[in-house]
Amino acid sequence: MNVITRMVLGKRFFGEGADAAEGPVSSLAEFKWMLDELLLLNGVLNVGDWIPWLDWLDLQGYVRRMKKLGRMFDAFMEHVLDEHSERRRREGEGFVARDMVDVLMQLADDPALEVKLGRVGVKAFTQDLIAGGTESSSVTVEWAISELLRKPAIFAAATEELDRVVGRGRWVAEHDLPRLPYLEAVVKETMRVHPIVPLLIPRVAREDAAVGGYDIPRGTRVLVNMWTIGRDPALWDAPEEFAPERFVGSKVDVKGQDFELLPFGSGRRMCPGYNLGLKVIQLTLANLLHGFSWRLPDGMAREELSMDEVFGLSTTRKVPLEVVVEPKLPVELYV
Repeated sequence: MNVITRMVLGKRFFGEGADAAEGPVSSLAEFKWMLDELLLLNGVLNVGDWIPWLDWLDLQGYVRRMKKLGRMFDAFMEHVLDEHSERRRREGEGFVARDMVDVLMQLADDPALEVKLGRVGVKAFTQDLIAGGTESSSVTVEWAISELLRKPAIFAAATEELDRVVGRGRWVAEHDLPRLPYLEAVVKETMRVHPIVPLLIPRVAREDAAVGGYDIPRGTRVLVNMWTIGRDPALWDAPEEFAPERFVGSKVDVKGQDFELLPFGSGRRMCPGYNLGLKVIQLTLANLLHGFSWRLPDGMAREELSMDEVFGLSTTRKVPLEVVVEPKLPVELYV
């Protein structure tokens, strides 16, 4: 959480050593609840969306919860933007952008910008970066470790690469990532089997089209099912098998150009923070594998590890992963 807030907001907001505790959201638990609620409500089936004349009844209570959450997020984002505006005013001509909010606010003030980015746009973009960067990262890393625990040979190959490239004397740094192709393959395979978002953000056809023998009239809402595409035997050999080797030496990427693997979407509406999210996922997973030994609790066989999913805006584990973790690097690196 603090990794994302440092990159996007410029400081740690929560936990020990946090830079600030004032503002409308003062605890990590409260902010985590807001993110969980945001992702849950984005993935629910609201009756009023499909039967408009029932919308005013709010039979499931989702609209009420959405409005409450919207007020909380707006208050938090207003506080963040006010802090950044004050720093810009205080530093004057010596101001230097140090985080994503600073950059977005500079773009909003740029009269030459073709597409105007107002205050509401800055808040929405920032919220997307925070929500996408935290949920996508944690969910993907948890699934990756779950799959590796069930495949000791793959786990060993990933840690061997880390030991060979990085060594046991330091943590993994961002500049190490291009030299870790097997780790990259593990991340891609995790995103194939457990896509961050099972159904990509809905699109609407701008004109009549024909896709795969189906006529798509203009105005049709289109949902891309990445969960099914990732398990399509016409696209993948043994799609139910977790096999990172399929991506070793492969040109298939996650940047929206290869339609069999689109964890962040594609086109103009692909995830705006995909580059940040991908680096956070790779670096977090690399350091967790490099710095710690992992095993299942005593008495639990690999086959007994539940891999059941919960469907929503993101695909999370139904049962949280429980493991035994032990440090394996020199003790001074953990201080």
